[in-house]
Amino acid sequence: MASPVNITDEPLSPSGRLFLQPEMNTIIHCALGVKNSMDVDAIKSAIKNSILAKHPRFCSLLVHDKNGLEHWRRTEVDFDKHIIFVGNPTATITTAKEAEKMVNDYIADLSVSSPLSMDKPLWEIHIMWEPRCAIFRLHHAIGDGIELMSMLVGSCRKVEDPEAIPSLDTVNGKNWRGSGRKWKDCRGILMGLLKMVLLNLVFCLELVLRSLWVGDRKTVISGGDGVELWPRKVATAHFLMEDMKVVKKAIANATINDVLLGVISAGLSTYLEHRSPTSLQENQRLTGVAMVNLREQLGLQDLTKMLESNPKSRRGNKFGIILLPIYYNKGVEPLQHVIRAKATIDRKKQTFEAHLSYKVADFAISLLGSKFVSYFNYRIHCNSSFVISNVVGPKEEATIAANPITYLRANTTSLPQALAMHMVSYAGRADMQIVVAKDIIPDPQFLAKCFEDSLLDMKEAAVATLTSLGGS
Repeated sequence: MASPVNITDEPLSPSGRLFLQPEMNTIIHCALGVKNSMDVDAIKSAIKNSILAKHPRFCSLLVHDKNGLEHWRRTEVDFDKHIIFVGNPTATITTAKEAEKMVNDYIADLSVSSPLSMDKPLWEIHIMWEPRCAIFRLHHAIGDGIELMSMLVGSCRKVEDPEAIPSLDTVNGKNWRGSGRKWKDCRGILMGLLKMVLLNLVFCLELVLRSLWVGDRKTVISGGDGVELWPRKVATAHFLMEDMKVVKKAIANATINDVLLGVISAGLSTYLEHRSPTSLQENQRLTGVAMVNLREQLGLQDLTKMLESNPKSRRGNKFGIILLPIYYNKGVEPLQHVIRAKATIDRKKQTFEAHLSYKVADFAISLLGSKFVSYFNYRIHCNSSFVISNVVGPKEEATIAANPITYLRANTTSLPQALAMHMVSYAGRADMQIVVAKDIIPDPQFLAKCFEDSLLDMKEAAVATLTSLGGS
């Protein structure tokens, strides 16, 4: 419905409009498990006094002008309309596995059946009495995962120091801007520049072709046009950050993202071998879409100062798309998956793929409109096999409303892919939410186990490698 635009209304960022298109209407679900029974009044008080309540997007309605363009309009927030209670306060859950399934099943239902109401700011908190979980639902148009995680952590406090805010490992979007390689001679400089130019051309051409018709060969996990509307299942893979760090140490200059992509490569190879052992070719490619943060993750104090001094300086989404290929392989050594994943990501870091995808999309939306760009963005997702993201959470154990947090997980609503994987680290652990179209991937719990077992196999191989290096 058209609404007269006020002088104080602010237009959505071009990338924010993408998330409002019907085929890409994206909601983030962030689940916080807590140790003790929840005190609703304490939760309300914590939210009202947190940076969430100060952020303009959490206090704004989405309105449209006479031309259909979206704007943010500040409004008073009635917190009672944003908090939804689920289940029976007197119910009891006997096992952690039962509690995890209950939360995942509830999120799966929300993913396809419960859009956010446009008559209030685009966020909600669903309180599950048992299994003691708060599910934050936030429309992706409000902001990207990096900013939202910073604000969410700002509502928490450290377990060992109730006055202190948990810390986050800083993640800098500049890591995806060129290789930073040092060349010692003119020939090396010329060859390096030539390689960088060629890689940029190849990767950008691939993005263009993926937005048109080029896609992965069909497998038992392939999605496609319309799959975003299909019913979902959700499962959780559990990792220890220490295990990932052990694997990382065994491969020179590897990162946690290299290990994560290697785990996905190995786990999917195992899963596909189980589901369709005769239908895949060795080294068959499966392409993932990754959303890459293009700005530095700020701590709470920096974010608070910025919002107070220049509230318009950090609004909307700022991320680029990169394509991450993995390959189906049988019987290879576990660490080979990580080595190949590292080579892929290293090549990506030598390009401006993420930045170019953001700049081109931003310019095209301003020039041609979000519907036009959304179609091609949607085609990229239709022509790939999975979605992957990795967000850094608190390094220390934290509390919310004085209640210790037992886990922190996140995922997004349905996309055309039948498989989406979202990892969040928290206090030495990492949980990866696996969201699948259940008619295509009926057994996400088995897939989660494939990922968990792959990391353990890699850790065993890494320990053996490090031991042999130490003894040589």
